[in-house]
Amino acid sequence: MGAAAQTSVTITEPGAPLLPVGFGEWKTAAAPGSLPDFSLANASKAVLEECGPERSAIADYQRSGKSIHVEAIQFGDRTGAYSAFTAIVRPEMRQGKEIGSADALGANDVLFAEGSSLVLVSGTTETASLKPLAAALPKVSGAKGLAPLLPTLLPGKGLVAGSVRYALGASSYASEGGVLPAQSLGWEKSAEAVTAQYDDRRGKETLTVLLYPTPTIAATFAKAIHDYTDAHPPAGAARVRREGELVLLAQGSFSGDEAQRMIENIHLKQELSFDRDMPPVFQVEVQKTYSLLTNLAVLTGVLMAAAVLLGLFLGGGRAAIRVMQGKSAAVEPEFLSLHLDPKNPTPRFTPEEPGSDG
Repeated sequence: MGAAAQTSVTITEPGAPLLPVGFGEWKTAAAPGSLPDFSLANASKAVLEECGPERSAIADYQRSGKSIHVEAIQFGDRTGAYSAFTAIVRPEMRQGKEIGSADALGANDVLFAEGSSLVLVSGTTETASLKPLAAALPKVSGAKGLAPLLPTLLPGKGLVAGSVRYALGASSYASEGGVLPAQSLGWEKSAEAVTAQYDDRRGKETLTVLLYPTPTIAATFAKAIHDYTDAHPPAGAARVRREGELVLLAQGSFSGDEAQRMIENIHLKQELSFDRDMPPVFQVEVQKTYSLLTNLAVLTGVLMAAAVLLGLFLGGGRAAIRVMQGKSAAVEPEFLSLHLDPKNPTPRFTPEEPGSDG
């Protein structure tokens, strides 16, 4: 009988939908509404592609006769979602911290980023009713869930609200008002850039912070940026500085000293890392035990040597004293005696003869 042919079957679990069937008091609308003027579909395709989109979804919801239109795009990680948020948000929208990791409210719209997803809700500004929607979005963890580092390095003094722009490519950097040539910043080397506006008594300033994978790459582009500002001097002072993987540019109406002071106070936060795997716990315990036993052996040897030296010192000292006294260096053994020998003679008994009266 021949062996039965076997085929392998791969079972793939379908991913959770990007948008839920309903959330809170909002239920899926029977018929979809029309596409609003402010839509993610109208965003620059080149900009979105730089952010790494993976999938998108559109849905309409109803509650008590009121309808809302929801659009969502899921990106590869949290940095992509935040970059898309800063590229799509409109200047007139008020940014805050009411929903998601970043949000902006318009006249009748809410744009927010949560995890690796970007969501645009048209038809309401009630952020409280949209929080269940943010909670229902796909979760992201690990390295993909880390927030971008660059925006956290920006100084808070004089920062214009809603002016922070985070770019992962030339298209997003140019669309967000970057002051440097967008195509010459090394995006092919995984560069990142954040741009922010400052306005206070010092004047108006544009701060650009770029992050590169290595200090060597950063040094190359720092020199190129310095040469560009020298060849194309801005209206105000411009200061360039590199620190490790960071390249910083401040230009505007700040004085040269104020601009330099601004970029001098920005530092990349370093984290301790190991270039090799940590040993397992049992190996650590074995090493501790070996070290303890080694220390005990060394201590025992030292104590034995000390005892021998002390004995030689005391014995030799005693012998030297006896020689100085005219005695032999050797010590005669002396014994204590109780003198228990008998003092009286040993009695003798004579056996009696037969027939005697005594």
